[in-house]
Amino acid sequence: MTATSPALTRPASTPAQTARLALGAFVLANLLLVEVLFVVYGTGKNGVLTIAKFFGLHAGLVMMVQLVLIARLPWLDRRIGMDRLTAWHRWVGFGLFWTVLLHFSFIIAGYATLYAMTPGATFLSLAVVPASLFGMVAAAIIVVVAATSVRYARRRMSYETWHAVHFLLYITIALGVTHQLLEGTTFPGSPIAAGYWWTLWAVVIAALLVGRVGVPVWRNARHRYRVAAVVPESDDVVSVHITGRHLEQLPARAGQFMIWRFVGHNPWWQANPFSLSAAPDGRSLRLTAKAAGKTSAGLRNVPVGSRVFIEGPYGAFTGMHRVRPGALLVAGGVGITPVRALLEEGTGPTVVLYRARSTTDAVLLGEIQELARSRGAQLHVLTGRTVPGNSPFDPANLLALVPDIVEREVFVCGPPAMTEAVLRSVRALGVPNRQVHAERFGLG
Repeated sequence: MTATSPALTRPASTPAQTARLALGAFVLANLLLVEVLFVVYGTGKNGVLTIAKFFGLHAGLVMMVQLVLIARLPWLDRRIGMDRLTAWHRWVGFGLFWTVLLHFSFIIAGYATLYAMTPGATFLSLAVVPASLFGMVAAAIIVVVAATSVRYARRRMSYETWHAVHFLLYITIALGVTHQLLEGTTFPGSPIAAGYWWTLWAVVIAALLVGRVGVPVWRNARHRYRVAAVVPESDDVVSVHITGRHLEQLPARAGQFMIWRFVGHNPWWQANPFSLSAAPDGRSLRLTAKAAGKTSAGLRNVPVGSRVFIEGPYGAFTGMHRVRPGALLVAGGVGITPVRALLEEGTGPTVVLYRARSTTDAVLLGEIQELARSRGAQLHVLTGRTVPGNSPFDPANLLALVPDIVEREVFVCGPPAMTEAVLRSVRALGVPNRQVHAERFGLG
């Protein structure tokens, strides 16, 4: 017999829509204000330098947006999700690259015109001025970071190398702000306009420090996470149980992930995002990982009692966004971990589709089967390779497995190809976008 629950009341807007509207309004309001201030106070020493100032102001604003997107502010992260915020950060970053490049080009052209010098001589003369030099170094770092973010380059770099290169962006922030302070030409004609600009910078940097440093340090000091048990699930899969103090006050939900560092076991810079593989119960946390890299492969050797430094919880892949009582949970491979937690937490009629090469490869299958029985959920274990005749996520096959799919909330987590196949099919079947949720584990 399938479990039932009262129908959920459809809100006028989902949490994700509310957060996107708030973020968009913040960006648009400040953009419009900067445009007005530029028109009033933006005149440069000549027409070309006025254009350079236009791009310089917008480069500063774009950089602020970049920082907000990666500040890991809990309110935004729970509603939009780190994967989407990081994707937006990446595309805005390319906008920053072009804006900075145009600012630099017009600065050289403007001063070359003003002093009747060649571009090369202008560059060399500016390079000995501290304010200009700081700006040039910041621009060079942005070019390097943009180059390493191109998909071709990113795929050929380890996460640790990519992260180290991106860490240079914090230096860029310091250089860029110092460049603006020393230049003193942002809004020289208005103390009020200058006060607004530097207050905005202060708010954005404070948000970054709170989200990336303050909250993680405070939570780790408060909860004092430690390894309670290490349980091999199979030859290449292990679960790690974590305990700590006051875990009932940790705002974690089923479906979320954390960034884990095992103190003394791996170097500090080696960290991995692992989903919670059990719904948080206020007493312990659990991650389940497959040996796919150096950090995850070594988890079975982590000593019990080891300290753990955890960032998070992160992610919008939670029941917070549900607008329908029924749910379809789709998982592939180790993507079953957040889905298993959602199944444990969830209520209402639920269908679980678990894709694996074979039942032997199905991680946590016994737990999934027991949870499905206890909650009256339907479980379909879909095995074998995806080939013509065995494509369970094609629209017709998906509809045959879940005839009322349009009336359900859909959660999908698994390998990218599988996730995209499911998303294409649910769109083709007419499932509303607000009912579809995917976890892509985006950190870069």
